[in-house]
Amino acid sequence: MAGTGFPGFIIVFGLLAFIGSTNAQLQMNFYAKSCPKAEKIISDYVKEHIPNAPSLAASFIRMHFHDCFVRGCDGSVLLNSTNGQSPEKNAVPNQTLRGFDFIDRVKSLVEAECPGIVSCADILTLVARDSIVTVGGPFWQVPTGRRDGVISNVSEANNNIPSPFSNFTTLLTLFNNQGLDTNDLVLLSGAHTIGIAHCPAFSRRLYNSTGPGGVDPTLDSEYAANLKTNKCTTPNDNTTIVEMDPGSRKTFNLSYYTLLTKRRGLFNSDAALTTDSTSLGLINQLLSSPQSFFYAQFAKSMEKMGRINVKTGSQGEIRKQCALVNS
Repeated sequence: MAGTGFPGFIIVFGLLAFIGSTNAQLQMNFYAKSCPKAEKIISDYVKEHIPNAPSLAASFIRMHFHDCFVRGCDGSVLLNSTNGQSPEKNAVPNQTLRGFDFIDRVKSLVEAECPGIVSCADILTLVARDSIVTVGGPFWQVPTGRRDGVISNVSEANNNIPSPFSNFTTLLTLFNNQGLDTNDLVLLSGAHTIGIAHCPAFSRRLYNSTGPGGVDPTLDSEYAANLKTNKCTTPNDNTTIVEMDPGSRKTFNLSYYTLLTKRRGLFNSDAALTTDSTSLGLINQLLSSPQSFFYAQFAKSMEKMGRINVKTGSQGEIRKQCALVNS
């Protein structure tokens, strides 16, 4: 699932220039005249339903993240098969995504108010933000005006979405490919504070590593023993769900970073954040600062991610249904 990075500074710089040229066309309240009630319709629906299913907040921020890392933030993760091509939904990292029906219901409400105006890409971006706010997490600005992509390719998702098995070098390469940096990598990983995972995403750290009993020696031994005894009791467990921030999963806070410093990050990719001096320095800075600092920095990285390779103007389309390209 690990992807190969774009070689060289020139290509990364060119990508950043491209991001700069497109995100300028996003704007706050883009739909103020064409669909003035759109953002309130979305926000009201989220506020009504997320308290009954708060775990969806983590699902939506993950869905938004996975969308933006493949062809930019264009709603391509929402598509079913296009032209007989297997879509991003079928990629390994996307097989545990939840909430597609929720997005479809929001889209139908917005379509009833303003047919053919508001993109699925914007709806997903707004739902992700509003869901995090509803569960008590940080607020960030969401400029709108994204248009929907018409291509969704399973192999692109497998190659570009960071894997829970990735080391730091691979993670940073994948983030750099999108115009993001070490700071963004550390901050966006902080969303794992409300995350959940299935055993296959980390069970090799419990059963197939180099330490005693097959346990990854970089994983705290007491934590590993607890996971093997009470959670992923066999190497083949595909169904058990594990909190990524045990005891604090329902609170968007700094606890995730504290666990990283205690060698209790669940994924390889979590533990990898402590293997780089710059990344570790950022973690320690967050832990020595008020939570409001984390919220403010997280918001900046979310706003930056939400601008990756957006389609605007006459690019793409405004889908009538989020799972289908327009005929």
